[in-house]
Amino acid sequence: MKAIDTLYLVDDDDTYQFIVERTLASLDFVKSIKIFSNGKLAIDFLEAAIGNPDQIPDIILLDLTMPVMDGWQFLENYLLLKPRIGKKITIYVVSSSIDPTDMERAKAISEVTDYIVKPLSKEKLISMLSSLT
Repeated sequence: MKAIDTLYLVDDDDTYQFIVERTLASLDFVKSIKIFSNGKLAIDFLEAAIGNPDQIPDIILLDLTMPVMDGWQFLENYLLLKPRIGKKITIYVVSSSIDPTDMERAKAISEVTDYIVKPLSKEKLISMLSSLT
């Protein structure tokens, strides 16, 4: 399998960040992981990275419930930026919410590839990354 160049993890849970980062490092499948604790930090970084393809992610793992800017607000802002990005980004919503309304809302957004309920298993992570290569 070909390695993923850049992955953004947008989630405010420190423990979850640590687990995903360690799991990805053990797989040696992602070259660069950027972690953001809210959607605003991620969208600001993404906007600043336009024109620098090495900083644009191949995949985003996005939580819905975060302070400052939640996952829904991130997606709204992402849709505005998308025409300027010039690269396909695969977005997975990874949330602890099992609310069918959240699942349907996420799946109705064409840029969202899938909705995954936490915890994200190592096998599911491998499956997600493998589908991109």
